[in-house]
Amino acid sequence: MDTIDRKIVALLCEDARRSFADVGAVVSLSAPAVKRRVDRLRAEGVITGFTAVVSPDALGWTTEAFIELYCAGRTSPREIQAAVRKVPEVVGAYTVSGGADALVHVRAASISHLEEVLERLRAEPFVTQTESMIVLSSLVERPGLPPS
Repeated sequence: MDTIDRKIVALLCEDARRSFADVGAVVSLSAPAVKRRVDRLRAEGVITGFTAVVSPDALGWTTEAFIELYCAGRTSPREIQAAVRKVPEVVGAYTVSGGADALVHVRAASISHLEEVLERLRAEPFVTQTESMIVLSSLVERPGLPPS
């Protein structure tokens, strides 16, 4: 990836509905040249898809939390992944360094809904403990890549 590719990716992360002509105007390329680059970036797996970003508040999912999972023994990341994928309220999950084995990002409709999600996560046989942090306000959210 060169500098122009990085700029194209950054522009599409800001607004994936941008036209190739609009992107081309910013990076000094023609629309067909931008399309060729985007096609190549997709073929190489740099761009993996395009999606709509929906406000969780508009859907009524106003409660957000990060849950640390502590796991028994040598629980593999694959086992954790399989378990959290079954929970639709999980919007992200990560293995982490430190005391916890994984950090799970959850959105729910209410505190009682969040409690139900916690109970489902705690029911996994390898989960020995959880620690939850409820989000009070979002300060920065950047979908996609940081600016290049």
